[in-house]
Amino acid sequence: MIMLGIETSCDETAASVVTGERQILSNIVLSQLEEHRPYGGIVPEVAARAHLDNLDFIIARAMDRAGIKFADLNGVAAAGGPGLIGGLLVGVMCAKAIACVHDIPFLAINHLEGHALCARLTGDVDFPYLLLLASGGHCQLLCVEGVGKYRRLGTTLDDALGEAFDKVAKMLGLGFAGGPLVEKAARSGDPARFKFPRPMKGRPGCHFSFSGLKTAVRHAVIGLPEGDLRDQDVADLCASFQAAAADALHDRAKNALKEFSKLHGPAAALVIAGGVAANQHIRDTLEGLGIPLVAPPSNLCTDNAAMIAWAGIERLRLGQSDDMEFAPRPRWPLDQNAPPAVYAGVKA
Repeated sequence: MIMLGIETSCDETAASVVTGERQILSNIVLSQLEEHRPYGGIVPEVAARAHLDNLDFIIARAMDRAGIKFADLNGVAAAGGPGLIGGLLVGVMCAKAIACVHDIPFLAINHLEGHALCARLTGDVDFPYLLLLASGGHCQLLCVEGVGKYRRLGTTLDDALGEAFDKVAKMLGLGFAGGPLVEKAARSGDPARFKFPRPMKGRPGCHFSFSGLKTAVRHAVIGLPEGDLRDQDVADLCASFQAAAADALHDRAKNALKEFSKLHGPAAALVIAGGVAANQHIRDTLEGLGIPLVAPPSNLCTDNAAMIAWAGIERLRLGQSDDMEFAPRPRWPLDQNAPPAVYAGVKA
């Protein structure tokens, strides 16, 4: 089985060819960092235009590098949501056209399911497993019980962790994208200098909250001598913020492991995915839970089309596909039955 994957849900234009034997024949990712950097964040209209301008070329390059032709494909999968609607439309319409012209199945993939199943592309991970999904738009703990079968244990009540990384980077003048820049600065910082809160730590349940941590960083910056934000201050702020975020993830994941055990018995491992999962300090902290930590390679933690292609293979093996009436979805939760996240009377 050979699948073409297309990913255009945010600010990466990506295409990949993956086989049912878990071979990644090609994985092309074109970043839009330079287009969005002047704005300090992602501009949806700019992202959609960049996808439209580049997707045909990226697909052609992925097919050429894989050494195959469209006639060799068993299907084409595209991220159908959640994400920025303009970009999703570009990817989905392109995939539909390929499917129609070459008479192959079209599969609309939940972008989050791509992250959720990626560990099965890169390693031997059996259902069910506990997943920590942390990215710029999402922060969730889920029981992955099968393809299309997800049980949400916890989610963020406010900001996603990746968003908090981006905003801390912006307030410290590091630029965009924030996650790698904060991690780099933190390497030379003192994580104990600033006493930042560990949101939700010690409380029951598995929900997250990061807005208070972000605000604490802002207050710490304001509290420094005016106009005297030195390089070492920035490094210490980044290290202290990163340590607090990692401790919060550790605490929430510990609770989730207990909840998982009630449902399925002890978890064999904790799987992490999403862009934040590429952060090495966070990985090291989660390894302190005492169970194996399974994570895709860093280049497959951030948005990519290989995970979309693999999710397409998983679904096609079950006889699933989508018709041409599928409409992209800006919102598309993995657990459709999850109740609204509420803690102490506050609804997310």
